[in-house]
Amino acid sequence: MRWSSFYHTASRVFHEYPSWSKCVVVCTVISGGGLVSYGDAGPVQSEYANQSQKKKVVVLGTGWAGTSFLKNMKSSSYDIHVVSPRNYFAFTPLLPSVTIGTVEARSIVEPIRSVARKSGVNIQFSEAECYKIDPKNNKVYCRAGQDKKLGGLEEFSIDYDYLVIAMGARSNTFNTPGVEEHAHFLKEVEDALRIRRKVIDLFERASLPTLPVEEKKKLLSFVIVGGGPTGVEFAAELHDFVHEDISKLYPSLKEYVKITLLEAGDHILNMFDKRITEFAEGKFQRDGIDVKLGSMVVKVSEKEISAKERGTGQVVSLPHGMVVWSTGIGARPELLDFMKQIGQINRRALVTDEWLRMEGYDNIYALGDCATINQRRVMEDIAVIFSKTDKNNSGTLDLKEFQDVVGDIIERYPQVEIYLKKNQMKDIATLLKQSQESSVSVNIEFFKEALSKVDSQMKNLPATAQVAAQQGEYLADCFNRMELCEKYPEGPLRFRGTGRHRFHPFRYKHFGQFAPLGGEQTAAQLPGDWISIGRSSQWLWYSIYASKLVSWRTRTLVVSDWGRRFIFGRDSSRI
Repeated sequence: MRWSSFYHTASRVFHEYPSWSKCVVVCTVISGGGLVSYGDAGPVQSEYANQSQKKKVVVLGTGWAGTSFLKNMKSSSYDIHVVSPRNYFAFTPLLPSVTIGTVEARSIVEPIRSVARKSGVNIQFSEAECYKIDPKNNKVYCRAGQDKKLGGLEEFSIDYDYLVIAMGARSNTFNTPGVEEHAHFLKEVEDALRIRRKVIDLFERASLPTLPVEEKKKLLSFVIVGGGPTGVEFAAELHDFVHEDISKLYPSLKEYVKITLLEAGDHILNMFDKRITEFAEGKFQRDGIDVKLGSMVVKVSEKEISAKERGTGQVVSLPHGMVVWSTGIGARPELLDFMKQIGQINRRALVTDEWLRMEGYDNIYALGDCATINQRRVMEDIAVIFSKTDKNNSGTLDLKEFQDVVGDIIERYPQVEIYLKKNQMKDIATLLKQSQESSVSVNIEFFKEALSKVDSQMKNLPATAQVAAQQGEYLADCFNRMELCEKYPEGPLRFRGTGRHRFHPFRYKHFGQFAPLGGEQTAAQLPGDWISIGRSSQWLWYSIYASKLVSWRTRTLVVSDWGRRFIFGRDSSRI
């Protein structure tokens, strides 16, 4: 056989039967036509076959979830196409610092192309927004918004084998009149820059010599709606800006500044420990920040904000120069259309299973703020679990069977592990310790009783950067090992059939949370019920946030910004 004929024949075989390429016979032909050697060449494939086997992965979004996914992708088995209206990743926990110049906006962003280049995986990026998802045909439709001078809008579609939706969320206005028109949000870098310019404009206007005192007071009345971490941190940063910088630059205006924080609940920072909540409220009171609890905003106008007080039922109006709205998140319009299309109506976010797969779709994943996990309830499966484990149909489980099934349950249902950690299943824990008593057995009634309160421990994960980053890392690990798994990522569990998990369900690990309160004081709540409040926590906050920045470039810039602020103060120029 001539070499050219052999080559074409082999190429055709590999193209038609790509699985054969995993076990290729490598031959060396010498002039005498003899077969010199052969061996298992494993990964040796033609370039064409390698390209044809690559799966197309489309990632929508470059926030915490999407960027974490890209950073942790190691497998070269995919062609990844990223679509996002912004070509960078932003370290959003530092947005309140950007609003008053503690940190510069450019210091907290990293170009997504740099992230892609450092990953070593084939990643293509398109700066566009996805306005439609077609799950039936595995397509996404995108629109690139360009300046009219550059050619206007450009629309295109992209095919996918796997779709990763990580589009984040928008600020939730709860349909309150006037919020969209007259309030500032704090979700994006552009929002922080608009707030910064607005703050400087207000002080410059208030400094005009012809302006009456009452007008100065109105202009310098800042109202923050929402007592969560973002609202509290912005109030603290603004207070520091006024007392550390404005008092020197605009000495005659300091006495006119008023900062008001409106919270509809009973406390600010209600997701933190009670000790932190009480300290934060006391500190704000001492600093002169007016915290109004039980105040629900009903209307925002150009110069006034109206809130209904829960205690009295009265509607009180406050003058304002600027309103910052920070009261939670809602689904983006394009995702609301997609949710209606797939039947997820009246949902606050896309619903996934514990493996971050969209309900009803094996090739669509959703993570980050745009998604919520619908955890399976253990009581729904308890009869099946018991019958699969009870192999001899005796109606009881011996100790070994019981130990095995509890291990599987903890693996499949995260709420069981949470329940065990709180020592609320002492009867099961005690039983597991009796490893020498082979006569111990468990019937299904005891089984049901022991697990009856477990499902009540289930809670939705918070919409935080920490959760989104862990989900992106988890999903990337799943994709890196996708070739090793069977049809279903979770694998057939003992109460589904035979075998074990290929992938564990996603498990969120809480590493703690911080609440900067101004004046170089931060409240820290870390695992193990460890609470720290004060300057030492502020330095811990500096070190941890610096370590979590996406690159050494951003770390260097942010640390230098902090140093500049300590030495020269904050920049008050309107740029």
